[in-house]
Amino acid sequence: MLKIAYHSAYCHPLPEGHRFPMIKYELLPEQLLYEGTISREQIHIPQQANEQTVLRAHCSDYFKRLKNILLSPREQRKIGFPLSPQLVERELIISQGTVDCAYFALDNKIAMNVAGGTHHAYSNRGEGFCLLNDIAIGALELLAVQKAKQILIVDLDVHQGNGTAEIFRENDQVFTFSMHGAKNYPLKKEKSDLDIALPDHCSDDYYLSQLKNILPPLIDKVEPDFVFYLSGVDVLKTDKLGRLGLSIEACKERDRFVFEQCRANNIPVAVSMGGGYSAKISDIVNAHANTFRLAQEVFF
Repeated sequence: MLKIAYHSAYCHPLPEGHRFPMIKYELLPEQLLYEGTISREQIHIPQQANEQTVLRAHCSDYFKRLKNILLSPREQRKIGFPLSPQLVERELIISQGTVDCAYFALDNKIAMNVAGGTHHAYSNRGEGFCLLNDIAIGALELLAVQKAKQILIVDLDVHQGNGTAEIFRENDQVFTFSMHGAKNYPLKKEKSDLDIALPDHCSDDYYLSQLKNILPPLIDKVEPDFVFYLSGVDVLKTDKLGRLGLSIEACKERDRFVFEQCRANNIPVAVSMGGGYSAKISDIVNAHANTFRLAQEVFF
């Protein structure tokens, strides 16, 4: 059974004036339930990640100041909005959602977090609307409990996973692969184990050919026993913050290919949703819903 991590805290509103379409977190599970892609018994409600879990990926000083709302104004500007206890709670729940999905995927081959993909969070700071790095927390959990020995992170959000790259810079058990827009945020990019920087407005064919040429030999090289997949839909041509040119159909084909590679190689995969900032909320929800629809189709 496909398990879906979702909590009402995912929909916590950001401060006035911040362009972050939080409503997608509410609309996506409603759409999936309405069309029958999932049932309510498939929805798992995560709790907050505990300190031990978080500190595998983040510095204790940063986490303590984050939890107590003691980050400086400069640090908060780097994140992109002022902190609140509700936002910290939300991030802890999202992180635990990805941890829980990792465990579910071990049993069911795939599990999906309705939020997550907070890949701009470094070990010692937040950036780009990201406070804690949920995929890093999930990966280090599996390594700590010896449920995985070699992990591959496939980050196909339009933005480079700079925080993820920093966290795993010296960790040979986690291979970081980021395929992103060359001129998208962040301006200063970190060095992943493999970075593929794409030109502005790249076409469906160009994007998909790059992915299909890279991922199969990468899996052969890394030999992962677990994959974390960041399936951001900010790669769409309609995205307000992205600079690529994908259609919804190509975005769907991207997800299908990743899932088929994981299934063919018998590798469990935990999915975090990532970004999506198209002008029409229906475009965002439909593109994200395709990821869940394909998970059901490919694995079940």
